[in-house]
Amino acid sequence: GSAGVNGTRDWQENQNELSLQTARWYPSTMMLSNGSILVTGGEVGSNSAANPTMEILPKPAGGYVKFLDWLNRTSPNNLYPFMFVLPKTGSLLAAYYNEARLLDPGTLDTIKVLPNIPGSVANFLAGRTYPLEGTAVMLPQHWPYTDDAVMMICGGSANGAAYAIDNCVTIAPESANPQWTIERMPSQRVMTCITALPDGTYLILNGAQQGVAGFGLATNPNLGAVLYDPSKAVGSRMSIMANTIVARLYHSEAILLPDGSVLVSGSDPQDGTHPEEYRVEKFLLPYNLNGIAPPTFTIANKDWAYGGSYPITITSLPSGLIGNLKISLIGAVSSTHGNSMGQKTIFPYFAVSGTTVTIQA
Repeated sequence: GSAGVNGTRDWQENQNELSLQTARWYPSTMMLSNGSILVTGGEVGSNSAANPTMEILPKPAGGYVKFLDWLNRTSPNNLYPFMFVLPKTGSLLAAYYNEARLLDPGTLDTIKVLPNIPGSVANFLAGRTYPLEGTAVMLPQHWPYTDDAVMMICGGSANGAAYAIDNCVTIAPESANPQWTIERMPSQRVMTCITALPDGTYLILNGAQQGVAGFGLATNPNLGAVLYDPSKAVGSRMSIMANTIVARLYHSEAILLPDGSVLVSGSDPQDGTHPEEYRVEKFLLPYNLNGIAPPTFTIANKDWAYGGSYPITITSLPSGLIGNLKISLIGAVSSTHGNSMGQKTIFPYFAVSGTTVTIQA
């Protein structure tokens, strides 16, 4: 499709090509480095028995389902486990409840068990995955990609009184001695949403200050937004942004738009107090509001191969010298329950010659 013209493509279902071997409700899906899809966890039905297994789509010859004792043990606090492919080793990071581990991408066996994910001052055992729902992201990767990748998990909640977590934690899983670093958020937050922004920062918003994910299970909406800047020193990365008048509780999302702003939508708490939310908001970031128009450019070749070099032509640069240019590549992804497993920000190598910028994919 194009502007004003609907597309003609539609969903298709072909069970000979794609068919799950086991029933799953609230699993995670993540693209592996070979392009196939890893499906992890969930339950066999809505609020039913756990499905502590992994499988791969398209189904390998003969079929294969991997039992995971660590998901079985931490049920039911591990739905939508956080899954990421790590760039240096190709190993898989799995973070679930308050635990994390590295997996071999070929066998799906555990390579290393990471330290437990710290919770909150109120409850060290507070968790991060549904229904104790936080959000996980991979921090930006910069050429030449020699630094260890860093993962960040923000928010979550605890069992019992369900006090929401007031911190983010980061770790470099591929480092020699991975350890979690705690950074306090300005307020408690469960059912967090985090959007990766093109300048390498992250917008943290939505959710509640008490409760857990689910219908009617959270109170005290968190109306504030926070900007997280990983280029700053630990402890000074959080900036308090604007507030909203719209409660964004269960089933709310936030996703990047092409102009760099963030589309904020949803909320369906079914709590008798807050409505099923049809209002949609657009959050404008500092770079949207600084009065400087964004650069404009043309791209002749939009079909990029890994490792290839591709020219773009800068047609205007209102911010000034082309030597100040920064370029980021961001995964075009979807989000559910505040999480987007393919959301990554890469600052690639590029060279400038006049108004031509050649980017290495």
